Amino acid sequence: MMKKRILIAILAVCLCFTVLLPVKAQSAAEAAAPVYPGEPDALSCILMDAGTGTVLYEYHADTALPPASVTKVMTMLLIFEAIDGGMLNRTDVIRVSETAAEMGGSQIYLAPGEEMSVDDLLKGLIVASANDAAVALAEAICGSEEAFVVRMNERAAELGMKNTHFENTNGLDDTTENHVTSARDIAIMSRELMRHETVFEYTTIWMDTIRGGTFGLSNTNRLVRFYQGATGLKTGSTSKAKFCISATAERNGLSLIAVVMGSPTRDARNALAASLLDFGFANYGCYRSPAQSMPEVRVTGGVGNTLTSVKEDFSVTLEKGKMADVEMRVDIPEKLQAPIAKGEKIGTVTYLSGGKEIGTADILAEHGVEKITFFSLFPKLFAWFLMGEKV
Repeated sequence: MMKKRILIAILAVCLCFTVLLPVKAQSAAEAAAPVYPGEPDALSCILMDAGTGTVLYEYHADTALPPASVTKVMTMLLIFEAIDGGMLNRTDVIRVSETAAEMGGSQIYLAPGEEMSVDDLLKGLIVASANDAAVALAEAICGSEEAFVVRMNERAAELGMKNTHFENTNGLDDTTENHVTSARDIAIMSRELMRHETVFEYTTIWMDTIRGGTFGLSNTNRLVRFYQGATGLKTGSTSKAKFCISATAERNGLSLIAVVMGSPTRDARNALAASLLDFGFANYGCYRSPAQSMPEVRVTGGVGNTLTSVKEDFSVTLEKGKMADVEMRVDIPEKLQAPIAKGEKIGTVTYLSGGKEIGTADILAEHGVEKITFFSLFPKLFAWFLMGEKV
């Protein structure tokens, strides 16, 4: 009887280990990945790495919702594409139409026939979220707001924004029927806008003036003043959309985008955006491997016998605990056959973390090596014949 009880006890212990060990291992694996604490006080939000587009956290990120003035991220993108493309200059002066002057909501009170520089209109649009400035700039680029909105939707499709449809340039939604976008789509267009670095000259302004100093502007994005590393980007609020923001910030080479939609108050929106950014900066970092020279490669059949090479710059966002474990695997041939063009890819550096590939960088030829011909070989033979120089 005693032996039977001992056997049952042993089996019970074994069963416990069989059941509990996998659960314990799974919990450890889950604990290794950063988890955002709590449930967001918003209908939708997302945290994205601006450098790579990697999503670090999301909550109902594909729900189509009214974005209010965060609409202007796309308006700004098309404007800066026009500026960088030479269609518009920041010193250009625009004459305000009656249509632009009639815009309600946030505005800089443009008058019909008033003339204002693109630079001042951009300040009004970006710093004060002026709807009249948005329309004036849209008309300058496409002739009418309607034509500009067509381009907004075309650009959204080009960027792969799947849950977006624009009906105006500014986000006013009292009369719109289907003016919507999603947190993910806002992050996508925000990331594209950030490629135009001139935009940060405006999004980081806290206070400024236009009209020769007679009209003051104050940034609607309080994070620009009160959040360390904040770089922009755009706020918005209406009774339908509630409070929204696309907040961007950079610290130690890591640039993040936090989008919040449908938050109940301005303070709740700002607190959630700051919390998302804090989560990102606390748990992730930018691993960077700068461009560097690589070993020489032997060349056959060329006017030169060796080739110097250089590895391209590489950066990736990683969990901070994994940054110290990054390894490099260099794949480059022992010899190459001429001709080789300058800048030609001749190898690859693969980066690994925990044995898993996290990205690659090309190894490029630092100079060209022409294929040897009679005309290129003859001077060498002549030098060897006369002076004994090595061919």
